[in-house]
Amino acid sequence: MEHWEYLKPDGLRFVWDDTLFRPGTDSFLLSSLPKLSAGLRVCDLGCGTGLVGLLLLQRQSELTVTGIDIQPAAVALAERAAAENRLTDRLTFRCIDLRQVRQHFSTGSFDLVVCNPPYYPPASGKVSGDSARRTARSETEASLTDICTAASYLLRWGGKFCLVHKPERLTDTACALREAGMEPKRLRFVQNRPDTAPSLFLIEGCRGGKPGVDIQPPLLLQTDTGAPSWELNAIYFRDQEV
Repeated sequence: MEHWEYLKPDGLRFVWDDTLFRPGTDSFLLSSLPKLSAGLRVCDLGCGTGLVGLLLLQRQSELTVTGIDIQPAAVALAERAAAENRLTDRLTFRCIDLRQVRQHFSTGSFDLVVCNPPYYPPASGKVSGDSARRTARSETEASLTDICTAASYLLRWGGKFCLVHKPERLTDTACALREAGMEPKRLRFVQNRPDTAPSLFLIEGCRGGKPGVDIQPPLLLQTDTGAPSWELNAIYFRDQEV
């Protein structure tokens, strides 16, 4: 079953389907990391049904976003969302394997690449029997190295790559970024509260950047009372509700 929802009242609409991987908080958190400005060319690797691209356009309307995904059903829904929001001139999608981006794009085609990647190596834990969920959850179609290699190729010199991942993959992520020619420049852990361990991290790499990473204050999801933090409310556009 399809589900259509608004990002905020009178805002853009996104779509997801029960047969595909359901969008989560991590996509919203990822969209808060990039420093956006008008005119940026953005690529969303493993875009699914296009939620991250819509989130970025909700925050900065003067972007051009290209989503890439290997799943035809997800791309078809993403294209419908672009049409529903009258964004087909700024939000487009390609059904291709990100490991084959060299066959479809020139190097340096984008200023910013974003990715909400599969979190788990294919041999770790239980692997879903559903192909769509397996692709979204486990590195069965593209490894972290594959993703970073694709991002580096797509970025112009000095371009930024933003992704979200699990804390236990931090070393893997930093090494994959550096091996692909991107230096980690900003790192931010996501915690439920100040007294809890991080559940995710957000990281930004720069193609051709110099060594040196800015470890930013943690992104807290809850206050001491358990209510959503002001920052989480802003990420979900709740601070704009009337």
